[in-house]
Amino acid sequence: QVQLVESGGGLVQPGGSLRLSCAASGFTLDDYAIGWFRQAPEKEREGVSCIFSNNVSTYYTDSVKGRFTISRNNAKNTLYLQMNSLKPEDTAVYYCAADPRARLCLPYFDSWGQGTQVTVSS
Repeated sequence: QVQLVESGGGLVQPGGSLRLSCAASGFTLDDYAIGWFRQAPEKEREGVSCIFSNNVSTYYTDSVKGRFTISRNNAKNTLYLQMNSLKPEDTAVYYCAADPRARLCLPYFDSWGQGTQVTVSS
């Protein structure tokens, strides 16, 4: 059974940093596409960053390029999202998701975590 548990969200001032973690169980990260999605109030869920199961390609949405970095620790079966230079518009609930067949970073992945709130405000 695939399980995903996010942690690391919180309140941070503009320009600050946070690192999100997603502990995965029930599958091996290498075999799945896995990524971070976010949903702000009254907005659709969007793909922030994904790593695909070919272990080569990664995706970042334009608004986070150069500020966010996705990575994974296969030994710990954990996915991370390092978020730097945070902006108020990054405020959202951030979700970790996994899918064995996904090829695009779209919010149609099979398995989802419960989400963690990120609030960027002074």
